[in-house]
Amino acid sequence: MIDASFAARSYHLLIAGELVLGASTFDVINPATAGVITACPRADRVQLDRAVGAAKAAFGGWAATQLADRRKLLLRLAEALDARVDDMARLLTLEQGKPLAQSRRELGRSVDMIRALSALDLSIEVLKESPTERILRQYLPLGVVAAITPWNSPMLLLMVKVAPALLAGNTVVIKPAPTTPLTTLRFGELCAPIFPPGVVNIITDQNDLGDVLTRHPDVAKVAFTGSTATGRKVMAAAAGTLKRLTVELGGNDAAIVLDDVDPRLVAPKIFNGAMVNCGQVCFAIKRVYAHRTVYDSLCNELARLADAAVVDDGEKDGTQIGPVQNEAQFERLKRLLEDTRVHGRIIAGGAPIDRAGFFIRPTIVRDISDDARLVREEQFGPILPVLSYVDLDETIARVNQGEYGLGGTVWSADERRAQEVALKLHVGVVWINKHLDLPMDVPVQGAKQSGFGAEMGEEGLREFTQPKIINMAMSPNAASPVRLGAVAVRAFRRSLRRTSA
Repeated sequence: MIDASFAARSYHLLIAGELVLGASTFDVINPATAGVITACPRADRVQLDRAVGAAKAAFGGWAATQLADRRKLLLRLAEALDARVDDMARLLTLEQGKPLAQSRRELGRSVDMIRALSALDLSIEVLKESPTERILRQYLPLGVVAAITPWNSPMLLLMVKVAPALLAGNTVVIKPAPTTPLTTLRFGELCAPIFPPGVVNIITDQNDLGDVLTRHPDVAKVAFTGSTATGRKVMAAAAGTLKRLTVELGGNDAAIVLDDVDPRLVAPKIFNGAMVNCGQVCFAIKRVYAHRTVYDSLCNELARLADAAVVDDGEKDGTQIGPVQNEAQFERLKRLLEDTRVHGRIIAGGAPIDRAGFFIRPTIVRDISDDARLVREEQFGPILPVLSYVDLDETIARVNQGEYGLGGTVWSADERRAQEVALKLHVGVVWINKHLDLPMDVPVQGAKQSGFGAEMGEEGLREFTQPKIINMAMSPNAASPVRLGAVAVRAFRRSLRRTSA
């Protein structure tokens, strides 16, 4: 069970190195019971301005520190988080709803994410060198980064923003989703004694400060994960000051199942890919296209798995699927189910569970068309449509015609055929015969209206920097590239000290 003292202990914002009360409070709801967990501090506009101001004031000193020293503090943070993984995972299950095993994996991966991204480097690069010229590229920090996180994986999706932002020399203002703020606030308690005041700041709201934060003239970059609709608002708000953006948005990821698969082998992988975290994963499988020869068998296998799945409170042993995270999403999914009854045939699940909390049975739908809402929209819940096809090229065109382009999967006994399909998909990531394998040293980024800007890997780190080209004429007595790079770094630090002073 959840450690009651850890969960109920008072929560604070983190502003300028201090843990402070909010201007007011709001209730955080346990999605497994629909009951109140605790009161959460709520920031107002004054506190938001204080947080941004503290981050701006801390930027010069933080950016001027050695990258190796910033790395050491990030590794201290990883150690501190690692020591609290069990407590933090239990709190995450309490506020988010996912099974405890999944929460532990998210926290463990969050620790690994800090360590992996902290190991990256931002050395000055020699792009071109000849007897007459030398061209270098230097990566400078941007300033204050607003990190805005969603409710489905609040800790992991925070780490892919905060770790590279801090390593690159930026300072951060974090704003978690209002339905899952508690784990992030506990994370702030770990940050407070490790980083200089103002380097990390955390505020919470009830979806009323996001626009203020993204428009703020002292915020240099916004790193956002959330819906495509909200992503459009973030872009509009950032346009006034031409802020840098990384936005990871919605997805309607398709699984294409070829005619040479064994449905009994691929069905469990597809089911888990669709139902992990109650289907509330950006990269979750949202729709399946199965060849007519395997369609019936695959539908039957998926329905069997759905009927056998254990749906319960994430705290309980054996739970495979927890509740939908919040009431608004729960009500949306109920409406989507009603529409689906008209446009498809439900062969498993299909209804909320009659109990406290926001529970829906895992649902499999067959005999449904491309123009049904469940196929066109991102459901972000435990409802999976399965469509039949005959012509593979036509199916690839059907998959590509939507507005989303986050990810997809291809399932086949022939790796060559599967790769040919993968090469034709208009998405950011394609997995073949597996799903949701995201190495931390490999960048990911969406296509079309699923977002832009890389996360993870070297490319993800560079999203938090301003590249600068230095192009110089060479003379016989020019310094070596390494020496010149060191000189440039020292000059940059001196300029930052003068600016902050």
